[in-house]
Amino acid sequence: MTQPLRFPPPFPIEEFRARLAALRKVMAERRIDLLVVDQREHMVYFGGACVTASMYHTMLVPLDGEPFAVVRGIDAHSFNASCWYKDCVAFADDANPIKVVADTIKARGFASSTIGLERDSHFLTVNRALELEQRLPVAKFVDFSTVMWEMRQVKSPRELAYLEVAAQICDRSAVAAFDTARAGVNERDVFIAMTSEAYRSGADNGPVAVISSGPSTTFHSSLGVRVLEQGDVVFVEPIPYFRRYTARLMRCKTIGAPTDEQARTTETLVRIQDEQLRAMKPGAKAKDVDRIMREGALAAGLRDSYTNITGYTLGLKIPPRTSDFTRVFLPSSDWQLEENQVFHMYTYAHGLPLSETVVVTPSGGKRLTELERKLFF
Repeated sequence: MTQPLRFPPPFPIEEFRARLAALRKVMAERRIDLLVVDQREHMVYFGGACVTASMYHTMLVPLDGEPFAVVRGIDAHSFNASCWYKDCVAFADDANPIKVVADTIKARGFASSTIGLERDSHFLTVNRALELEQRLPVAKFVDFSTVMWEMRQVKSPRELAYLEVAAQICDRSAVAAFDTARAGVNERDVFIAMTSEAYRSGADNGPVAVISSGPSTTFHSSLGVRVLEQGDVVFVEPIPYFRRYTARLMRCKTIGAPTDEQARTTETLVRIQDEQLRAMKPGAKAKDVDRIMREGALAAGLRDSYTNITGYTLGLKIPPRTSDFTRVFLPSSDWQLEENQVFHMYTYAHGLPLSETVVVTPSGGKRLTELERKLFF
């Protein structure tokens, strides 16, 4: 029987307070008195709580003093159970959440203050932002876009511990999928084996995997009812969430022995990507890291064109976005890698995807996912 994974302890309050102190430093530089935080990842990162988002919600961060929140009443219990600060205004389902937020801001003495808004949030729609500004006509509103996304790039030791668990769940899930995948088996049974292992190993609720099968495979495919046949390729991508931190892994298995082209393609992809990972050191330029995989695949004749990115940010991730593109690897990516950034580095050719969860270290990219890099069969 597989040994259960060892789970790290939850974040201590001190880590949240350190994050909040760094946030307030930026607020002070921009002369912001109150920050409206409504992107779910940021509410979790700075406060520890995540609500359902079926109605508008927000964490309000003053430049001085404890944060306070406005959430749907039905979410108040789970909010208080997971959040390190406890000041929460709960509203009934027949209330207007934006009015409650505006009234709360007034009641707390910020009606005429400078207020920062996450204008790149998925939850502060144009209508909501306009209504909030109309209800607080004396306040000065300033844009706080991108700041909190950027602040989450470099992972703390405790965050890395969460990602290591998520990566181990990836490995176990892929193995479970491939143990089940054989001719005559419905691809749903493969998916069930993969997702069951993810949940069994400690994955949170949420999307935990992608699967594709057949003569050719595709990303972002829909789960069907296909029965595997000899000669098929089965592509799996476990994407488990552990305490809302996600790791990812792509591997393929052929039903029956692979063709010579499939074997050569995978071996070449592994070789080029290994070179790319070795280059992922602090200070390296992202476009140079990208070039290794992109130009290497083209030079090897594996692809006629290479239009997609070769990697993107991993870490704390909550829907609606399925991927975090705060940092991506493209020929135009003119930014430098930092130690303890974590990325999903991926590639594919001839219907054979391959990817890893990778942390940047002084000696190069270290794989957190450890499953053997090969074409399974």
